[in-house]
Amino acid sequence: MSVLIFAESNNGKFNKATLEIASYAKEVANMLGATVTAVAINANDTASISQYGVDKVLNVNNTSLEKFNAKAYASVVQQAVDKEEAKVIIFSSATDSKYIAALAAGNLSAGYVSNVVALPESTSPFTVKRTVFSNKAFSNTEISSDVKIIALAKNAFGLKENSVSTTEEAFEPTVNDADFATKVTAVDKATGVVTIADAEIVVSAGRGLKGPENWGMIEELASVLGAATACSKPVSDLGWRPHGEHVGQTGKPVAANLYIAIGISGAIQHLAGVSASKVKVVINTDAEAPFFNAADYGVVGDAFEVVPALIEKLKAFKAKNA
Repeated sequence: MSVLIFAESNNGKFNKATLEIASYAKEVANMLGATVTAVAINANDTASISQYGVDKVLNVNNTSLEKFNAKAYASVVQQAVDKEEAKVIIFSSATDSKYIAALAAGNLSAGYVSNVVALPESTSPFTVKRTVFSNKAFSNTEISSDVKIIALAKNAFGLKENSVSTTEEAFEPTVNDADFATKVTAVDKATGVVTIADAEIVVSAGRGLKGPENWGMIEELASVLGAATACSKPVSDLGWRPHGEHVGQTGKPVAANLYIAIGISGAIQHLAGVSASKVKVVINTDAEAPFFNAADYGVVGDAFEVVPALIEKLKAFKAKNA
């Protein structure tokens, strides 16, 4: 029996979220006395995933699957589950994986639990801990179905190296026209920047920046930190920044190791969407801003003075410790 993971990749390389669920799956497999199998689509990165406990990779090389298609990918996962007789399937919380997991759960009549933050509390009954109510509480959820699907919350488990000898097997699932009822006609990806999905650090700003012309210092701070840039909803609504940078309950959720909010007051929808971040820092002139109640660290000050000073200090620190 295998614990199966869907190994999401970018340009053939496995992303950090995939390596994290591989680490998690290895621990689950140890609890069940099982092995770990990854199903990957058009990937060529077996060497990296072998460092995180994956015993076997089912590699699907199919040109019709080069563009993401949730229904077709879910069919691939279902066929891999059947082949491996897997009873536990693990996905990341990446956007594409969320689409696949829901469809796969329907195909397999599987119980599906998202936002899982820890190893199973028990395997009999199979019980996992997940966040609920926009990360305000935890729920211990029992999965009673024969096949169980788990989506691991981002940065909930971390990367844990466990090097094994990984075998790679060509896998040729059947995909047909019905799987492609919805077609991808174009993909527009940001290049040369750290994405919010992959970022360990996110630098976000709001209307306190006063206009799009002042975003240079936010981008510079993000560059120094190796961070992604983000913004509040009003900023994207005003057209100051792309909607793809909007974070919060109505935008992209953030579970970064460090989230820096600059000139953001902290509306409840924004706080709900970033509450899973491990350390939150706020810079705001208003000492009564709601964000200060949720932040781990707060600076009451003018962003136009604080941020440039912070950039210089970080540059000096990096130069000294290079």
